[in-house]
Amino acid sequence: MYEFSYHKSASVDGAVEAMNKAEDGKFVAGGQTMLPTMKHRLAAPSDIIDLGGIAELVGITVEGDSINIGAMTTHAAVAASGDVQTMIPMLAKLAGNIGDPAVRNRGTIGGSIANNDPAADYPAAVLALGATVKTNKREIAGDDFFTGMFETALADDELITSVSFPKPTAAAYMKFENPASRYAIVGVCVAKTDDGIRVAVTGATPCVHRGKQLEEALKGEFSSAACVGVDVPEDQMNADIHASAEYRAHLVKVMTKRAVDACT
Repeated sequence: MYEFSYHKSASVDGAVEAMNKAEDGKFVAGGQTMLPTMKHRLAAPSDIIDLGGIAELVGITVEGDSINIGAMTTHAAVAASGDVQTMIPMLAKLAGNIGDPAVRNRGTIGGSIANNDPAADYPAAVLALGATVKTNKREIAGDDFFTGMFETALADDELITSVSFPKPTAAAYMKFENPASRYAIVGVCVAKTDDGIRVAVTGATPCVHRGKQLEEALKGEFSSAACVGVDVPEDQMNADIHASAEYRAHLVKVMTKRAVDACT
C-alpha cells in the first residue's frame, strides 16, 4: 500500500470539503473494495476520506410507498430490517446473500452502488425496482446512474446519501453465484412495478443493464415460458475463467425464468 493522507469526516459537507482539497482523493464507505485494491497497489489515492463517522448517512425509513436506505447502511442491516422484509422482501434476501458475514457487516449499500462492480447485486435491484439514487447534489434515476464498468453518473466530489426504493407489486432476484465470493456470475432481478415489468441483469455484461427483450416478452405473458424464445446475444456477454459468453447467455434466461416463477 502506498502512502496516503487519512480524513474521517463527521458530516457530508466536511467530506466534500476534504475531497475538494485533495489532489486525488477517494471516498471510502465500507472499504470492501478500495482497501484490498490499495493493498495490492492497484490504486494510489493521495487522500482517503472515510465516511464511517457520518451518522446522517445511516438508517432505513419508510416514506409512503417507498423505503429510503442511507448510503452507509450495511448489507447486514438491510437484510435484518423488518421494514425492508415487509415492503420489499426480495431486497432483504438479496442483501443477506452478499459475500460472507464479515463483508455484510462492513460493506454498505452506497459503497456497492457507487463502485458498480459488474457482478454486484444491488445495481440489479436499483434498476429493476426503478430506484432513485440521492446524492449531496441531486437525485438520479436508477436508469441513468450506471454508465459503464465501474463507472457511474457521480461527479468526483459527489457522494450518495441514500437510495429510495419504491414498493413493487412483486419482485424476485435469482443469481448463479461464484461459490467462493458469492458475486453473481449471472444475476437477474424481475419486478412488477407501476412502470410495468422491469428486468435487470448483473454479472453477464461489463455493466448492469435492463433486459429489454425479456421485459417485452414478459409484458405479453408473465410466465417463465415467455422467456424461451428470447434471443440473448452471446457477443455482449462477459467471458472469463468462471463462465464462457455462451454459458452466461444461457444463464440469463435460466435466472430470469426462476425469478419470474418466484414472483408468481
